Amino acid sequence: MSNTRRIWDISQPLRPRMPVWPGDTPFQQVRTWQMEAGSPVNVSELTLSTHTGAHADAPLHYDAAAPDIASVDLHAYLGECVVVDARGCGALIEPAHLPDLDGASRVLFRTYALFPHDKWDENHTAISPATIAALSQARVVLVGMDGPSLDPQDSKTMDAHKAVLAADMRVLEGLVLDHVPAGRYELIALPLPIVGGDASPVRAILRELPDAR
Repeated sequence: MSNTRRIWDISQPLRPRMPVWPGDTPFQQVRTWQMEAGSPVNVSELTLSTHTGAHADAPLHYDAAAPDIASVDLHAYLGECVVVDARGCGALIEPAHLPDLDGASRVLFRTYALFPHDKWDENHTAISPATIAALSQARVVLVGMDGPSLDPQDSKTMDAHKAVLAADMRVLEGLVLDHVPAGRYELIALPLPIVGGDASPVRAILRELPDAR
Protein backbone atom coordinates (compact mmCIF):
# COMPACT_ATOMS: atom_id res chain seq x y z
CA MET A 1 0.00 0.00 0.00
CA SER A 2 1.36 3.43 -0.94
CA ASN A 3 1.93 5.98 1.83
CA THR A 4 1.93 8.87 -0.66
CA ARG A 5 -0.44 11.60 0.47
CA ARG A 6 -2.77 13.12 -2.10
CA ILE A 7 -1.94 16.63 -3.35
CA TRP A 8 -4.37 19.28 -4.64
CA ASP A 9 -2.75 22.01 -6.75
CA ILE A 10 -4.70 25.19 -5.91
CA SER A 11 -2.65 27.56 -8.11
CA GLN A 12 -3.78 29.32 -11.26
CA PRO A 13 -1.89 28.42 -14.45
CA LEU A 14 0.07 31.53 -15.48
CA ARG A 15 -0.52 32.27 -19.14
CA PRO A 16 -1.09 35.08 -21.64
CA ARG A 17 -4.56 36.63 -21.59
CA MET A 18 -5.32 35.43 -18.08
CA PRO A 19 -7.64 37.90 -16.30
CA VAL A 20 -5.91 40.42 -14.01
CA TRP A 21 -7.14 43.20 -11.75
CA PRO A 22 -8.41 46.02 -14.01
CA GLY A 23 -5.47 48.26 -14.91
CA ASP A 24 -2.83 45.89 -13.53
CA THR A 25 0.03 44.44 -15.60
CA PRO A 26 -0.97 41.62 -17.97
CA PHE A 27 1.04 38.41 -17.88
CA GLN A 28 3.50 38.07 -20.77
CA GLN A 29 6.13 35.48 -21.59
CA VAL A 30 8.77 35.99 -24.29
CA ARG A 31 11.34 33.36 -25.20
CA THR A 32 14.63 35.26 -25.33
CA TRP A 33 16.88 32.26 -26.06
CA GLN A 34 15.51 29.51 -28.28
CA MET A 35 16.93 26.08 -29.05
CA GLU A 36 15.42 26.15 -32.56
CA ALA A 37 17.45 29.34 -33.18
CA GLY A 38 20.71 27.65 -32.21
CA SER A 39 20.83 28.23 -28.44
CA PRO A 40 21.75 25.20 -26.31
CA VAL A 41 18.85 26.10 -23.96
CA ASN A 42 15.46 27.79 -23.87
CA VAL A 43 15.17 30.90 -21.66
CA SER A 44 12.13 33.14 -21.18
CA GLU A 45 11.49 36.68 -20.02
CA LEU A 46 8.41 37.24 -17.87
CA THR A 47 6.38 40.40 -17.35
CA LEU A 48 3.76 40.17 -14.63
CA SER A 49 2.24 41.85 -11.60
CA THR A 50 3.28 40.73 -8.13
CA HIS A 51 -0.44 39.94 -7.68
CA THR A 52 -0.65 37.57 -10.65
CA GLY A 53 -2.60 34.35 -10.11
CA ALA A 54 -2.43 32.73 -6.70
CA HIS A 55 -0.39 35.16 -4.63
CA ALA A 56 0.61 36.21 -1.14
CA ASP A 57 0.09 39.82 -0.12
CA ALA A 58 2.85 41.45 1.90
CA PRO A 59 1.95 43.89 4.69
CA LEU A 60 3.68 46.47 2.46
CA HIS A 61 0.74 46.14 0.06
CA TYR A 62 -1.51 48.11 2.42
CA ASP A 63 0.97 49.98 4.64
CA ALA A 64 4.00 51.81 3.22
CA ALA A 65 5.90 51.34 6.49
CA ALA A 66 5.18 47.60 6.80
CA PRO A 67 7.43 44.65 5.85
CA ASP A 68 7.94 43.57 2.25
CA ILE A 69 7.29 40.02 1.08
CA ALA A 70 10.98 39.10 1.42
CA SER A 71 10.84 39.93 5.13
CA VAL A 72 7.74 38.02 6.26
CA ASP A 73 8.12 34.88 8.36
CA LEU A 74 7.33 31.77 6.30
CA HIS A 75 5.72 29.69 9.05
CA ALA A 76 2.24 31.05 8.33
CA TYR A 77 2.38 29.65 4.78
CA LEU A 78 3.14 26.10 5.93
CA GLY A 79 0.97 23.90 8.10
CA GLU A 80 -2.48 22.60 8.83
CA CYS A 81 -5.40 24.57 7.43
CA VAL A 82 -9.15 24.28 7.03
CA VAL A 83 -11.01 24.85 3.74
CA VAL A 84 -14.41 26.47 4.30
CA ASP A 85 -17.16 26.21 1.68
CA ALA A 86 -18.50 29.79 1.58
CA ARG A 87 -20.42 29.49 -1.69
CA GLY A 88 -23.72 31.32 -1.64
CA CYS A 89 -22.89 33.56 1.32
CA GLY A 90 -23.49 36.76 -0.68
CA ALA A 91 -21.31 39.83 -1.11
CA LEU A 92 -19.41 39.37 2.14
CA ILE A 93 -18.28 36.44 4.25
CA GLU A 94 -19.58 37.37 7.71
CA PRO A 95 -18.76 35.84 11.13
CA ALA A 96 -22.06 33.88 10.95
CA HIS A 97 -20.65 31.99 7.95
CA LEU A 98 -17.70 30.64 9.94
CA PRO A 99 -17.86 27.00 11.03
CA ASP A 100 -16.21 25.68 14.17
CA LEU A 101 -12.54 26.06 13.28
CA ASP A 102 -11.50 23.54 15.94
CA GLY A 103 -8.18 25.29 16.52
CA ALA A 104 -7.21 25.68 12.85
CA SER A 105 -4.72 28.53 12.46
CA ARG A 106 -5.03 28.85 8.66
CA VAL A 107 -8.37 29.29 6.89
CA LEU A 108 -9.12 29.19 3.15
CA PHE A 109 -12.53 30.23 1.78
CA ARG A 110 -14.06 28.75 -1.34
CA THR A 111 -16.60 31.16 -2.87
CA TYR A 112 -16.82 29.95 -6.49
CA ALA A 113 -18.63 26.91 -7.86
CA LEU A 114 -16.20 27.19 -10.78
CA PHE A 115 -13.21 29.51 -10.71
CA PRO A 116 -13.42 32.18 -13.48
CA HIS A 117 -10.21 31.35 -15.34
CA ASP A 118 -11.17 33.23 -18.51
CA LYS A 119 -13.24 36.19 -17.31
CA TRP A 120 -12.67 38.83 -14.65
CA ASP A 121 -15.31 38.84 -11.89
CA GLU A 122 -15.85 42.41 -10.69
CA ASN A 123 -18.46 41.24 -8.17
CA HIS A 124 -16.39 38.65 -6.34
CA THR A 125 -17.27 37.73 -2.77
CA ALA A 126 -15.17 39.59 -0.19
CA ILE A 127 -14.59 39.22 3.55
CA SER A 128 -16.01 41.56 6.18
CA PRO A 129 -13.64 43.20 8.70
CA ALA A 130 -15.72 41.61 11.46
CA THR A 131 -14.85 38.19 10.07
CA ILE A 132 -11.16 39.06 10.04
CA ALA A 133 -11.50 40.16 13.68
CA ALA A 134 -13.22 36.89 14.55
CA LEU A 135 -10.45 34.91 12.85
CA SER A 136 -7.83 36.90 14.70
CA GLN A 137 -9.58 36.22 17.99
CA ALA A 138 -9.44 32.52 17.10
CA ARG A 139 -5.65 32.91 16.61
CA VAL A 140 -5.74 32.40 12.87
CA VAL A 141 -2.40 33.45 11.31
CA LEU A 142 -3.35 33.19 7.62
CA VAL A 143 -6.53 33.78 5.65
CA GLY A 144 -6.90 32.82 2.00
CA MET A 145 -9.59 32.78 -0.66
CA ASP A 146 -10.30 32.03 -4.29
CA GLY A 147 -11.36 35.61 -5.00
CA PRO A 148 -8.80 38.23 -6.10
CA SER A 149 -9.08 40.38 -2.98
CA LEU A 150 -10.29 40.30 0.61
CA ASP A 151 -12.08 43.58 -0.10
CA PRO A 152 -14.69 44.36 -2.78
CA GLN A 153 -13.28 45.64 -6.07
CA ASP A 154 -14.77 49.11 -5.57
CA SER A 155 -13.51 49.52 -1.99
CA LYS A 156 -11.59 52.75 -1.36
CA THR A 157 -10.96 52.11 2.34
CA MET A 158 -9.60 48.51 2.19
CA ASP A 159 -11.20 47.69 5.54
CA ALA A 160 -10.55 43.94 5.44
CA HIS A 161 -6.89 44.49 4.54
CA LYS A 162 -6.56 47.01 7.36
CA ALA A 163 -8.06 44.47 9.76
CA VAL A 164 -5.53 41.89 8.54
CA LEU A 165 -2.71 44.38 9.08
CA ALA A 166 -3.88 45.10 12.64
CA ALA A 167 -4.02 41.37 13.34
CA ASP A 168 -0.59 40.71 11.74
CA MET A 169 -2.23 38.02 9.61
CA ARG A 170 -0.88 36.73 6.30
CA VAL A 171 -3.02 36.71 3.14
CA LEU A 172 -3.41 34.42 0.11
CA GLU A 173 -5.65 35.43 -2.80
CA GLY A 174 -6.54 33.98 -6.20
CA LEU A 175 -6.53 30.33 -5.11
CA VAL A 176 -8.39 27.66 -7.11
CA LEU A 177 -10.46 25.52 -4.76
CA ASP A 178 -12.98 24.01 -7.21
CA HIS A 179 -12.06 20.39 -6.56
CA VAL A 180 -11.18 20.63 -2.87
CA PRO A 181 -13.81 19.32 -0.44
CA ALA A 182 -14.31 21.33 2.74
CA GLY A 183 -12.10 20.01 5.49
CA ARG A 184 -8.59 19.97 6.89
CA TYR A 185 -5.33 19.79 4.93
CA GLU A 186 -1.67 20.70 5.03
CA LEU A 187 -1.06 24.02 3.23
CA ILE A 188 2.19 24.77 1.40
CA ALA A 189 2.22 28.16 -0.37
CA LEU A 190 5.59 29.88 -0.19
CA PRO A 191 6.13 33.41 -1.59
CA LEU A 192 9.30 34.37 -3.43
CA PRO A 193 11.72 36.61 -1.48
CA ILE A 194 11.17 39.69 -3.66
CA VAL A 195 13.03 42.54 -1.96
CA GLY A 196 10.70 45.52 -1.78
CA GLY A 197 7.85 43.33 -3.03
CA ASP A 198 4.28 44.17 -2.06
CA ALA A 199 3.24 40.60 -2.97
CA SER A 200 4.50 37.45 -4.67
CA PRO A 201 2.97 34.75 -6.84
CA VAL A 202 2.95 31.36 -5.08
CA ARG A 203 2.70 27.72 -6.12
CA ALA A 204 0.03 26.79 -3.61
CA ILE A 205 -0.84 23.20 -2.81
CA LEU A 206 -2.90 21.33 -0.26
CA ARG A 207 -1.69 17.95 0.92
CA GLU A 208 -3.72 15.22 2.58
CA LEU A 209 -3.02 15.01 6.30
CA PRO A 210 -1.15 11.89 7.49
CA ASP A 211 -4.13 10.67 9.53
CA ALA A 212 -6.74 11.35 6.81
CA ARG A 213 -6.87 7.75 5.57
